[in-house]
Amino acid sequence: MNALKFIKGKLGYGVGAVGLDLSYGMFYSFLAKYLTDVLGMKSSFLLVLTPIARIWDGVNDPMMGTIVDNTHTKMGKYRPWILTGAILNAIVLVFLFTNPFHLSGVGIAIYVAATYILWGMTNTLADIPYWSMVPSFTSDPKERNLISTVARAFSGLGQGIVSIGAPLLMTAFSITTVVDNETGEAVKVHDARSFMVTALVCAACLILFAGICVGTTKERITTAAGEKFSLKRSLSIIKSNDQLLVFMLFAMISNAGWYLTSGVATYYFDVVVGDPNKQSTFSTSSAVGSVVGMLLLPILTKYMSKRRAYQVSLGVAALGYAGMAVCSFAGQLMLMNLFYIIGAIGISSMFIAQTIFLADIVDYGEVKMGFRAESITFSMKGFLQKMAYTLQTIILFATLGLTGYDSELHMNNSGAAKTGITLMLCVIPPVLFIVSLIIFSTKFKLHGPYMDEITKTVIANKEKREALEAQ
Repeated sequence: MNALKFIKGKLGYGVGAVGLDLSYGMFYSFLAKYLTDVLGMKSSFLLVLTPIARIWDGVNDPMMGTIVDNTHTKMGKYRPWILTGAILNAIVLVFLFTNPFHLSGVGIAIYVAATYILWGMTNTLADIPYWSMVPSFTSDPKERNLISTVARAFSGLGQGIVSIGAPLLMTAFSITTVVDNETGEAVKVHDARSFMVTALVCAACLILFAGICVGTTKERITTAAGEKFSLKRSLSIIKSNDQLLVFMLFAMISNAGWYLTSGVATYYFDVVVGDPNKQSTFSTSSAVGSVVGMLLLPILTKYMSKRRAYQVSLGVAALGYAGMAVCSFAGQLMLMNLFYIIGAIGISSMFIAQTIFLADIVDYGEVKMGFRAESITFSMKGFLQKMAYTLQTIILFATLGLTGYDSELHMNNSGAAKTGITLMLCVIPPVLFIVSLIIFSTKFKLHGPYMDEITKTVIANKEKREALEAQ
């Protein structure tokens, strides 16, 4: 019976990640297209908005991690925030993909800015407590790893559902067509109605899956309250942990490459390919590669160090993208999808390795600073993802502006716009992977004998604390 409850809890916890990634996927993969094509927002405005939102996230994310540490309710410290955050994030997601007051000009700019920043805040409200909840289930390291793996698998499922299903759903609910000047055919394009309906579906699923997660899990391990939030202290901790800063840099750059592909894909299949539905096949390749990639890192680490395995993962990603670039310019869409599987395998393995590196960074911080700063360190994972999205946004909107992209022309855009979109899809990302690889290989030092010594020190510190508590 206990085993059945444990399995039920793991699966219920994993389901929560599906809902979070449905909202996450809509925001990072489809919002840019909605803002430029449906609302007609200027690239210059969006280039300013994103960095401003990140400045606030730099305060909000570590603050939320500390608030969670100091929460005490009958439901525990994590589950109330997961449910509250999911409900609020679902509401904001719907408003983000609608224009209920038919605003324009300055009014729509203010509305977009407000809902954009609110989405980030409400996402943080659910995301940080969700991923911080694992230690509350069990103190067994093997069980924790299993729970984390299940959650990552469900997270990938959520990403796959939204990236594959959203283009099909949006096409089904679209009532707008555009005539292709080259073929003379009328093609359905995604419009305001299709974005709104898809956002509503994702929002409903987010609330449903968060409810299942909260209702089927139980926080069994009680952890001590953390210190009250102090921006000065948080910044001091981040600044003092040089390996956290290095990690933030190389992870942000590599993650931006991945986000650039997912964000540009909707432009690519609308403008370059001329068939938005084919994005679903492209996204299926990503999903297949992501599943295989989850198996790659454990296999690699049997024969090599984590450091070497991470380098191989980025190399595989760059190789896959190089093949995508050649096939894209040659007009071989099917072969491009096959190479995308290879690229996604490397990316998936890369993401898992980055999660492992964060645990090493916490240990390093304990040895260097004399105390552990888990909540602040792990809150940086969400922040670096947002920073990666910011970098992606800067590249995306700058390129669209420079190449003269016209949101009303769709597949009838200029050759310069089509070339720019293709470069962003499969040429710029591998360049970012290589830059990230160079920074990781030259600046990240938590490996080999040095990391072994850190691990020994952390274990010794733990044994001392347990001995003192036993007295």
